[in-house]
Amino acid sequence: MERTLFGPAGNSLSFYDEKHKTTLDAPQWLANQGADKFEGGLDIFEYSFGQGYRMSRETAEKIGKEFKKFNIEMSLHAPYFINFANPDQVMYEKSLGYIRTGIGFMHAFGAKRMVFHAGSCGKETRENAVALMTKRFKEFMPEFEKMLGDDMFICPETMGKHLQIGTYKEIIDLCTISDKLLPTFDFGHINAFTHGALKTEEDYQRIIDYCFEKLGDFRTRNAHVHFSKIQYGEKGEIRHLTFDDDIYGPEFEPLCNCLIKNKLNFHIICESNGTMAEDSVTMKKMYLNKLK
Repeated sequence: MERTLFGPAGNSLSFYDEKHKTTLDAPQWLANQGADKFEGGLDIFEYSFGQGYRMSRETAEKIGKEFKKFNIEMSLHAPYFINFANPDQVMYEKSLGYIRTGIGFMHAFGAKRMVFHAGSCGKETRENAVALMTKRFKEFMPEFEKMLGDDMFICPETMGKHLQIGTYKEIIDLCTISDKLLPTFDFGHINAFTHGALKTEEDYQRIIDYCFEKLGDFRTRNAHVHFSKIQYGEKGEIRHLTFDDDIYGPEFEPLCNCLIKNKLNFHIICESNGTMAEDSVTMKKMYLNKLK
């Protein structure tokens, strides 16, 4: 955790256009992305289990070894079905199971981080839903702490829809419960939730300052990040866009300035719609140019 890393969530459309069919091909492909702009290619790849765990542990181990060969970090995204604010005990137990299984895949991949959506309000008030979630995090984190390696974290994510729990303050406050919780700042989600409030360097700095205050130096400097431009409406997030969008945002440059000013080592995962690797290259190029 000594440098800012850039890479995609999943494989870009261009990866498949070039006739690649399996994620086993992704490490070498990613290592070549941006080769005309900087040395070393992209640095990180996030594998999504959003629709469930549809992979054997043996395959995960093969994929992990291939990424390690090219010195590319892996993270993973747990299934979208998790909801620790659901008052139903059976559904709560299922959410716990998704985390347990995900930690097993972290070990198989050799991944250090697992992103997950913490929950949504449902029919409850936001206050009650957050209170229930906080209570449950305090109950289950001792178990997960024992399952995670020294440099492994589970990473609740900021969310983009108004019924979802995940403002940046809600996520940072949850992470105060355990040192093994690392925030995932999805700045596209934050921007969509607030109807376009992320515009200036100061807007990003406000989030970073709150994280420093609540979580301290190490977890702030090494936070996990998702970045993409996202269309939003009255109720927040609608759909992911590409960096070609000039309407909704957010823009990366103000965040890039904050990265350098605060000497941050964020792991930045791009979730653009089909151009994740290309837009990761754009971000890394900007970052490296500003470092000069």
